[in-house]
Amino acid sequence: MKLLTYLLEQTARWALVFPQERSLQRAIALAFGILCGVGRRTLTRAIAFHGNTQKDWSADYKVFSRSPWEPRALFHPILEQALQEHQLQRIVISTDDTRVWRNGKHVPQTQWHRDPMGPPFQVNLRWGHRFLQSSLSLPLYLQDQTSSSRSVPIRFEMAPVVKKPGKNAAPADHQEYRRLKKEKNLSVQFVALTKEVRQHLNQTGHQAKRLVQVGDGSFCNRTVLAEDWEAQHVTLVVRCRKDIVLCRRAPGKGRRFYGQTKFTPEQVRRRDSRARWQKAQIFHGGCYREVRYKELTRVYWQGGARKREVRLLVVAPVGYRTSKNGRKYYRQPAYLLTTDLTTSAVELLQAYFDRWGIEVNHRDEKEILGVGQAQVWNKHSVSKVPALLVAMYGWLLLAGLKCYGPTRTEVYEPLPKWRRGAKRPSCLDLVTLLRKQLAEEPVKFATAKAPATYPTMVGSAAA
Repeated sequence: MKLLTYLLEQTARWALVFPQERSLQRAIALAFGILCGVGRRTLTRAIAFHGNTQKDWSADYKVFSRSPWEPRALFHPILEQALQEHQLQRIVISTDDTRVWRNGKHVPQTQWHRDPMGPPFQVNLRWGHRFLQSSLSLPLYLQDQTSSSRSVPIRFEMAPVVKKPGKNAAPADHQEYRRLKKEKNLSVQFVALTKEVRQHLNQTGHQAKRLVQVGDGSFCNRTVLAEDWEAQHVTLVVRCRKDIVLCRRAPGKGRRFYGQTKFTPEQVRRRDSRARWQKAQIFHGGCYREVRYKELTRVYWQGGARKREVRLLVVAPVGYRTSKNGRKYYRQPAYLLTTDLTTSAVELLQAYFDRWGIEVNHRDEKEILGVGQAQVWNKHSVSKVPALLVAMYGWLLLAGLKCYGPTRTEVYEPLPKWRRGAKRPSCLDLVTLLRKQLAEEPVKFATAKAPATYPTMVGSAAA
């Protein structure tokens, strides 16, 4: 099976998402046009990709602005297909927020956000959207020890910041702002997304499988840890600060609950005798590597998890050299909190290391696929167009694994001489191969004037 055949079969499953067949066919045509287009990923170039520059364009825009379909539903068949093809015993997902920059100051739900790529000594601000994304980790190294894990997007939702009223606003407006800030902040949306994924898994016959949710330090707070995740069959693994104050349970049966002896994760790593260093084999960076860690069970975080027991995992810094005989440097240590008290620490550490896949997703979506480049202004379109492109990106990753396996074979274009040998195909490799198959076996989509060819692909970049 080829990438093109697989994508055409799987995108037809979106028939349950769109209310009409014509809306489905138009959305599929635009999805292929944005994914395989050349240049900026805008709707006008997706229209030109199919040779429709002399036709009315309003229907293509109305698919996103007027057609009543839910962006979240695009990812339901992706999650089901991934679980079916890879037969996962534990469902590990990683969730993180990402920014998509825009230029228009009147685009709905845009705000000023801190630029994460700015220098550490100067906070830079940029104008754009904030999205919350979840990716499913596929442990490909369990079948082939030369293949790293792949992360497939399963959610991509808008997560705007509550707008703060001006200094001259009425006191009632400031009170309403404080209320909405508590109800619609990023941590609350993180909890709601995790519960929604868990509920969807229960409805599709995966209620017996444990869901492992991995997050970064922005989700290590009282709002997230206050939930009873064990009752929902969810394991939470989040990165914490090194200076949070932890303690044990107070001895005896008195009224005191928290122990008087306090300690921090940094103290546990440096000189605490409560835990000893252990070694684990973790697959990361294309091979198994030895990782040292400390484990401390049944601890309490009075300021965050309150009276709920958590487990602390401290990962020692890893040494590396930039040259064979050069100086040895060390990376930063990692401090993890988890609500799971029974699962082995090696499995939880492996889930945390696999979280790097969502960072790869962010890079591919922004730099290669151009998420957020579509010049749409409607309040519905600003969230639906990026979701459609990310969903096609998820199908593309699954298609590459299903059709050609996890390794980079001769079916892909040869690497340039200045590139080192790549073990797995990149997103650009998959897009290039899909364009080649579209040119060799032209497919006329339902709304296209003519099949896409190489001249139309290049010509659409000038639209």
